[in-house]
Amino acid sequence: MDWVRERYADVLVEAEQKFLSQLHELPKLSQALFVRLLLRRGPWFLESKVAYEEIPDLREAAAPLLKLGLFDAQHLMGVDEVFALHTKVELLPLFPRAPIHTAMRKEKMLEVVCSEYPEAQAYFAWNPQSQHGAWRVMVGDQCERLRLMFFGNLHQNWSEFVLADLGIFKYEKVQLADASRVFERREDVDGYIAIHNCRLALENGEALGAILLDAASLSSANPWLELRRAKLLLRIGQACERTQEWELAEEAYAQSRYPGARHRRLRVYERTGRFVQALDLAKAADAAPESEEESQRLARMLPRLRRQLAVGMDSRKVRASAVIPPSAVAELGKPPVPTRVEIALRDHLNSELTPVFYVENALINSLFGLLCWPAIFAPLPGAFFHPFQSGPADLGAPDFVQRRKTEFDACLALLGDGTYRDLIRQRFGEKHGVQSPFMFWGVLTPELLDLALECIPADHLRLLFSRMLVAIKENRTGFPDLVRFWPQEQRYELVEVKGPGDKLQDNQIRWLRYFSEHGIPASVCHVRWIEAPQAQQSTTADALMVGT
Repeated sequence: MDWVRERYADVLVEAEQKFLSQLHELPKLSQALFVRLLLRRGPWFLESKVAYEEIPDLREAAAPLLKLGLFDAQHLMGVDEVFALHTKVELLPLFPRAPIHTAMRKEKMLEVVCSEYPEAQAYFAWNPQSQHGAWRVMVGDQCERLRLMFFGNLHQNWSEFVLADLGIFKYEKVQLADASRVFERREDVDGYIAIHNCRLALENGEALGAILLDAASLSSANPWLELRRAKLLLRIGQACERTQEWELAEEAYAQSRYPGARHRRLRVYERTGRFVQALDLAKAADAAPESEEESQRLARMLPRLRRQLAVGMDSRKVRASAVIPPSAVAELGKPPVPTRVEIALRDHLNSELTPVFYVENALINSLFGLLCWPAIFAPLPGAFFHPFQSGPADLGAPDFVQRRKTEFDACLALLGDGTYRDLIRQRFGEKHGVQSPFMFWGVLTPELLDLALECIPADHLRLLFSRMLVAIKENRTGFPDLVRFWPQEQRYELVEVKGPGDKLQDNQIRWLRYFSEHGIPASVCHVRWIEAPQAQQSTTADALMVGT
């Protein structure tokens, strides 16, 4: 709270300033009680069910809070709030006029009681025999706003302080400027909360048309907030598609500038038979695609649309066919218990001479994260605002890499002189367990790290990292499931595993094509289950076993 008061003095309104001053002046045990209840689900709490070892006299601790109006023991409460505080047995004597019994479901009991007791009243009016009252935390909404201003999001909460103190979460220590803060204007805080409320309404299944109207009115000059709104509009469009409200879906996608919204709009045109509009928009997108992903989708969609309209292909632009690495087939004995195909193939191929690891996105991301640690955690303006960030706030921004170009270039340059191996090992030890958007500490063992550094050439790492930097968000995923090493030969292979009926995903195809174009050893292995208990791999799979 001190942090917020120091950094947001010009953004806080008088009521918030007053609350922060009051909280600061409270006795320590009153502060402790307030924080304890703030961390729990409220806003109502029964005095009889509140007990903390460090607060020996609850009423004494609560008295200043009640006097200042931070707690209220006389606030009116409805039947549903009473039900939330009590068990079924405890509820029976509170509502003598209602025909309820413990054999009923609590929801049914509430329905019956509501018809008999429609008026809200203070807790002691509901439970006059009780020796203990109920407290309502009256500043919960204010605290939520202050939490947002501190963290810059609503998915982190005050328990971050506890988890960090206990050492469960470790964060990189980034030098923060005294003026570091997420929001520059109060309007930005209001806008974030409004977007968040729209998302909650969407999750709760409220009317899509009303949500879309609200979202449409929330445009902002703040690029960060506008990106959040664009993502919300994309989600609204997807919800409209699920309910087949095609006009609303088109409207939502047309207003969204979030990656993928244009493709979804194309799909709406196609689903509703508006092929001319679809083709026009597809050709415009093809002339200036927003990403590799969109280009890949357009390559499938354009021929389909042209067939619908009997339009010939553009002879001036012939797409190269996808070059995919070789495939193999592995026939494995069906395990007695359900087992992931990746694990089954890993165990089948693994040996002392050729160790195999199930890594998926973990290995390459972690190697990138360790090598590029200084660039990722560079203390640039707009990147870090508080001590509990697992990564820079602008990680998803279009200019994330460009803003750090000098730092990333310096990190990748280390691949040219061989010093990167010792540096990565050193950072693995020094930073182990520290939160990072690229690190998979549970997967990256010392053994796996050493094998990767010895067997994966620096040139290959440079190629992999360079493509990741082209589009961080899209290219952090899609890596093959397994990595296989030949330590004596200092070589490796990436293996994408597919079970019966599985197909390659778009991001996997893009990476496989890149591997093929740049000579990075990779293959696709299709696993087939057979009933024989001692099944061996097929001849086709034997090629995979020798690493071809």
